[in-house]
Amino acid sequence: MKGTRKGLAITLDEGDWQELLRELDNRLGQAVRFFAGSQVNLRCGRGDISQQDLQEVLAVLARHNVELASLETRSRLVAEAAQALGIRLALPEAPAAPLEPRTPPEEWSEGVLVHRTVRSGQSIRHPGHVVIVGDVNPGAEIIAGGDVVVWGRLLGVVQAGALDNNQAIICALELRPTQLRIGTYIAKSPDDSRRKRVQPEVASVLDGQIVAQPWTSR
Repeated sequence: MKGTRKGLAITLDEGDWQELLRELDNRLGQAVRFFAGSQVNLRCGRGDISQQDLQEVLAVLARHNVELASLETRSRLVAEAAQALGIRLALPEAPAAPLEPRTPPEEWSEGVLVHRTVRSGQSIRHPGHVVIVGDVNPGAEIIAGGDVVVWGRLLGVVQAGALDNNQAIICALELRPTQLRIGTYIAKSPDDSRRKRVQPEVASVLDGQIVAQPWTSR
C-alpha cells in the first residue's frame, strides 16, 4: 500500500492469492479509521487474476468500508474480468525516469497543505504528510500516512504513520491532543495541571513509547 498523486494504491503482485487476501484484510484492519470510507486504486502486476478473484478483493474492501475506485493492469484478461464486474480501468503509470541514488523517492512522502482551522466534527485524511496552518479544535480528527505538522494549537485527535510507520512524527506549536497515535502506538495528552508552560513540541516513538520533546531548530 502506498500513497500516490492519485490517492491510495494497493499493489497485488506474485504470491499465493489467498495469502495476499489475508494480508490485505489484516492491513486494512490495522488502520480502520484511516481506510474507512476511502477509495483505493488497485494495481495488478499479475495476469492470472480471474473475475472470482476480483470479487474476493471487493468483498475484503467492502468488509472494511473501502471502495475500489479503479484498477490498473496491463493484462487483457484481467481487464476483461474487471469490466465484467463494472470496475473502472485506469491506465498504468509510465515508468519514472531513474533518479540519482542520493535522492531515493518515497511515493507516500507527498503532502497536503491545509490553510485553515480544522473545526469540531471535521476530519482530514491523507496517505502522505499533512501540514496545517491553523488550529485543530477539540472534536476534529487528523489522520496521515506520514508526518503531521500543525502551525497552531493541536487539541483534537491526531494519528501519524497510519500505514504502520512508527518513524513518523507529530509537531505543533501547542501539542494538547485528546488522543495521539503514531504508527501502532497510542498515547493521551497529559493532565493540563501538570504542564509548566506552552511551547512548541514534537512527538515521536522512542524506546517503545510516544515521547513529546521541545520542537527546536536542531
